Amino acid sequence: MLKAVYPGSFDPVTNGHLDIIERCAGFVDELVVAVLDNPSKSSLFTADERVEHIKKETAHLPNVSVRSFHGLLVDFCRLEKARLVIRGLRAVTDFEYEFKMALANRKLDKDIETIFVSSSANYMFVSSSSIKEIAMFGGCVEDMVPENVKNCLYEKFKNREENIHGFNN
Repeated sequence: MLKAVYPGSFDPVTNGHLDIIERCAGFVDELVVAVLDNPSKSSLFTADERVEHIKKETAHLPNVSVRSFHGLLVDFCRLEKARLVIRGLRAVTDFEYEFKMALANRKLDKDIETIFVSSSANYMFVSSSSIKEIAMFGGCVEDMVPENVKNCLYEKFKNREENIHGFNN
């Protein structure tokens, strides 16, 4: 049985993330989406909210489960009895960071392998940070995140100093 872990902050989950999840679910027996709960980072959505968003969007995939974790990825992989880590790549700039992380994880546990899955072309420019910035100023994030996530984004920013249209009236 081939079990893989797809880790990330998913703040918020994007259609690019979901594309990777759906494609990878097709070639592993079990895929665990691991939502990083890092208290030292300031996230827009709580770990529980992020887990729920992903669960809702992957409910149609019977071999996908979603859990939050904190600490070292290799420890989570051991706990899950998964020997494969999946990382999505959008561009060459992603590769350098991801490659270093893969080497560090391999140093910590030689039995855990990382595979890199390239983003679909229509999602290469999509990142969680750019989506948050676009949504904060009332820009359209349609086709970049699921409808439910889009609504949650706009709700989070509704009461901020910058209103949904990006102007202070």
